[in-house]
Amino acid sequence: MTPRILCVGAATFDTIFKVPVIPPMPTKVLPTACIQQAGGMAASGGAAIARLGGQVAYWARVGDDDTGRRIIADLSAAGLDLARVRRVPGGRSTLCTILVDDAGGRMVVPFYDPNLDPDSGWLPMDEIKHFDAVLVDARWPAGATRVLETAKAAGVLAVFDADISPAGVLESLAPLASHVVFSESALSEFTKRTDVDQALRAAAARLPGFVGVTLGARGFRWLERGALHFEPAPAVTVVDTLSAGDVFHGAFTLALAEKMTIADAGRFACAAASLKCTRFGGRAAAPARDEVEALLRR
Repeated sequence: MTPRILCVGAATFDTIFKVPVIPPMPTKVLPTACIQQAGGMAASGGAAIARLGGQVAYWARVGDDDTGRRIIADLSAAGLDLARVRRVPGGRSTLCTILVDDAGGRMVVPFYDPNLDPDSGWLPMDEIKHFDAVLVDARWPAGATRVLETAKAAGVLAVFDADISPAGVLESLAPLASHVVFSESALSEFTKRTDVDQALRAAAARLPGFVGVTLGARGFRWLERGALHFEPAPAVTVVDTLSAGDVFHGAFTLALAEKMTIADAGRFACAAASLKCTRFGGRAAAPARDEVEALLRR
């Protein structure tokens, strides 16, 4: 059966410019390509899951502005069920401008309206038990908290995409998830350690569930039954790293929902994220299932 995945986070509307280099000082730069699309960490992870064959529901808030309408339309076209997205009266939807250079690096400038109502009381928590897994990001802490608490009580697998966040957010959300996958910078911030292996062990000592960390082009490192494990990322020609982490988290969550082992799920997610990096376009460049399987066979 096709796994049903719930993704929860903050939706954005992104303008992505392809530029030769990201300027080190104030200037004018002419992009060579530009696309606009809906995004956000959990939203992009959900879009990746849909491309890989999963069923995805997305819970989030947007403003009652034209940007909110475009976000809903775009993510619906990407295969996400947005029936539970709330349009906040008087709220402004999140806008994000992104520069991607020819080496695949990026600069991200998001604007989150501080007046966008963070209330999560409207979420249909009784529906969570019907999902095979949930994936949450840290950009809507109130919503993530309720979903993770409910998933934990219902015994539903819950993956937390732990990225750099305001003070206290990682500390409050990470203990609620069954699986926490940090970015390297977030793991360092969470543990106050720069050595990855020391940081993983320190995080595991504080958290009740699984702990892993994405290492960009190097791959995926995790701690399992007290032992450290590593899955290298496939070598690819990098064009655009934007949303690679989101694709990894989406693919990893889907793989776990499909009952893959951690090692196989990490290998699957590394392949999906690496393929995404070979194409410009952020989450729109997420690979299809047959592309990932072909890379794994090679």
